[in-house]
Amino acid sequence: MRLLTSEPRDFLMDEVDFACALGEFGGQALINARLYETKVKELEFFKALQQVSKAINSTLELQKVLDLLVMTATTTLDIKAAAVRLLDEKHRKMELVASYGLSNAYIDKGPVEADRSIAEALAGTPVCIFEVCTDPRAQYPEAAVKEGIASILSVPISLKGKVIGVLRFYTDTPREFTDDEISFATILAEQAALAMENARMFQKLKGEYEAVTSDLFRFIGYTRSL
Repeated sequence: MRLLTSEPRDFLMDEVDFACALGEFGGQALINARLYETKVKELEFFKALQQVSKAINSTLELQKVLDLLVMTATTTLDIKAAAVRLLDEKHRKMELVASYGLSNAYIDKGPVEADRSIAEALAGTPVCIFEVCTDPRAQYPEAAVKEGIASILSVPISLKGKVIGVLRFYTDTPREFTDDEISFATILAEQAALAMENARMFQKLKGEYEAVTSDLFRFIGYTRSL
């Protein structure tokens, strides 16, 4: 804080003490405001995770959960868009399974296997591109600029210790994601993996049940023919 006068002046000690007190009050006010903003953001993160967890526990429709996840991520982090890409090992490509906020033109821009930021995320660590237009790790900088994308955060999706895809976050202005935001993004990626595991287990149990039922019907038919 600075005090300016229109004419030369020697400040009295009482005035200096008063100015120092105002500075301390101002500093404390800033600290309180930042703490409040942090708590509000933490509450938003908690509510968002609660919403996704509720969806996972209430439905086995994987697509519905993933669609909710990318929408929730976009609104909670106040970003442009979010997307989930899963690794198709058989065809060696990244398949887009859910997105929110991206145009069809950007989605259809081409394969992303050569995107180095995705490759780094598949190695198991979050990767942030601050400026897509200049970072060599971005595969389609021109398409990103046309779409209005400035920064991209890629977070690995891991299932049983194996990375199976990435959760990506897009901003329309250059942005350094905070540690709390990256932690939130990582938890969302874990939620996506949980939803996929639930869907996989359901399909497995469904198949086993159908197999047992089929065997039972065949056995009943056989005994009746005796």
